[in-house]
Amino acid sequence: MDGMSSLTDSFVDSRDFARIARSIRFIDSHFREQPRLAAIAADAGLSEFHFNRLFRRWAGLTPKQYLAFVTGSAAKSVLERQPSVLDASFSVGLSGPGRLHDLVVSLEAVTPGELKSQGRGVVIRHGFSDTPFGRALIGVTERGVCHLSFIELGDESAALNELKQRWPRARFDRDDDRAASVAARIWGRSQPSGQRKSSRREPPLTVAVPGTNFQLKVWRALIDLGARGITTYTDIATAIRAPGSTRAVGNAVGANPVAWLIPCHQVLRKSGALGGYHWGPDRKRAMLAWDALCNVQPTVSRRSVNRGLRA
Repeated sequence: MDGMSSLTDSFVDSRDFARIARSIRFIDSHFREQPRLAAIAADAGLSEFHFNRLFRRWAGLTPKQYLAFVTGSAAKSVLERQPSVLDASFSVGLSGPGRLHDLVVSLEAVTPGELKSQGRGVVIRHGFSDTPFGRALIGVTERGVCHLSFIELGDESAALNELKQRWPRARFDRDDDRAASVAARIWGRSQPSGQRKSSRREPPLTVAVPGTNFQLKVWRALIDLGARGITTYTDIATAIRAPGSTRAVGNAVGANPVAWLIPCHQVLRKSGALGGYHWGPDRKRAMLAWDALCNVQPTVSRRSVNRGLRA
């Protein structure tokens, strides 16, 4: 557990993450002007020294290096002139399919019996942990991660109540150490360049979630497509062989109960615009930046769910 603690201690808290997310938005919006560090730091409300140190702690590189990365990505997009969503995505300061997910994720469906009983007999060990994207509530059953949501400071009670409403008859055991170990498992091995720590490959991280047959199809496709980089609702609809279902796909993506592991942050609009995100556009932009700054080859996969749930 000491190794897990050292990794989670390196994650930023919600206030620091808010500053980082704001600075990423500022850089993405002003990269053509090549702003100086003083201007970026001022927008984040910090001195140049403290902001530079905070950003480097989070990203593994300096704000100036990130600005160069965004500028280079945009220039490459212009040069290649390829009408793909990867190139259109330079509108949010990013291009390229790199993902920081140095994980293998196994998606399993909650059984119809567990869903019908509203969680009776299920023990959910839950807790709060810092992550690269601020504070998170993580819930785990004996079958795997069933919940991961990002929260703002002071919203812990509301977030926990929302989880309990999903599983009204389950037993809830508070376990912040367990939550921290899961956070370290998810993000500790997948830090930006200069921060990653070598470790042997671990077994798949299991995600066990309730959902309709259609939702499960969408989430499985999203894991597959998200492993390759940025995707769209249209791409997902095509992957599940329901090309006319983009609106329904959007609803399923929005219902994802496990942030990051089912990578709904990877979905952009067909135009390349950022689009919405349940936990805020700034967090989505930061997640895309985190993914793009990684030079680790993605190894995310999914295991087929043999039996889904009836709608």
